[in-house]
Amino acid sequence: MNYNLDYLKKVISKSGHKVTTQKLLILEVLINNSHHLSAKDIYDKLKQKNIGLATIYRSLNLFIALNIIKKVEIDNITYYEMKIFSQNPFHIHFKCSKCGSIIDINNKDININYIGIIRKVEEEENFVIDDSDIMFKGICDKCKEDIKWQDQQNLDE
Repeated sequence: MNYNLDYLKKVISKSGHKVTTQKLLILEVLINNSHHLSAKDIYDKLKQKNIGLATIYRSLNLFIALNIIKKVEIDNITYYEMKIFSQNPFHIHFKCSKCGSIIDINNKDININYIGIIRKVEEEENFVIDDSDIMFKGICDKCKEDIKWQDQQNLDE
């Protein structure tokens, strides 16, 4: 059991909820996966553990309420990502319109500017912002290269 999971067990139990094997397995999937996952993705990864989809949704809703994870809505699909141990709690997402990949933009300068915008809005509007989502959509580098390759093949024919 890793340090992060031990800490999350304490967060769950201190909130008055049971720490169950199912909850821990769901958290392990989220912690150990660098991609954004839907509830169905998590279900597919845990299918052999006999965890039902309803249990996954209940657990995800609890984790959101405890600020352990956050929801990211992309094209009417809900994805989940870690919030509590995130290196970049405020970051920008990119979705490739060709392959469907969701990519976190982890450029330090861009994220600093993003956080600066959030702080400026808080200051000028007297808000407290605890979450934010920016989504860019387009074609990722890999698909762009595939398109170039296909275009080149068509020219060669």
